[in-house]
Amino acid sequence: MFGLGNPGEEYRGTRHNVGAEVIHRLAARAGIELRRKWRMRACVGRMRIGDHAVTVATPRTFMNLSGAAAAALLRWQECGPADLIVVSDDIALELGRIRIRREGGSGGHRGLESIIGALGTEDFARIRIGVGHAGEDWVGHVLGRFSREEERILEGVMDMAVSAVDEIVVNGLDAAMNRFNSMVES
Repeated sequence: MFGLGNPGEEYRGTRHNVGAEVIHRLAARAGIELRRKWRMRACVGRMRIGDHAVTVATPRTFMNLSGAAAAALLRWQECGPADLIVVSDDIALELGRIRIRREGGSGGHRGLESIIGALGTEDFARIRIGVGHAGEDWVGHVLGRFSREEERILEGVMDMAVSAVDEIVVNGLDAAMNRFNSMVES
């Protein structure tokens, strides 16, 4: 499980960091600390979801270099792209929505683009969290913070994303897609 975001306090709470925030919520719920693994350029923790051992991580690279950290994590875990679930923001989805996919392109997301390039495949699962779209200044939008009203909606969406992770791990990707792809937080 790999949650995308930029490192550093200045990026905490921005739209681009919602993927990493999901991982932090999972770690907090499990009572684990994510530890920095220099070789992997990531912060990593191990936890259990149901009867399954799960490794969770956030990159310590900037978004457009996330692929190096994801590839290193897979090598360390001795697994392949089919075992990877990436959690990221998505400006094509309205705030309040999540979408789970088995595979697919980057949709212009630089972090996903980097991972696809580093792994040489689009065949990895992803949980995309809608952060809405604000005109042509998409960089300013994804690096911006949420309004109070958006934060209220985001709280529910983040809980939904954590539940989606649980569903994927325990019951599989198809069950999670059936359950969560049509849901909207209001």
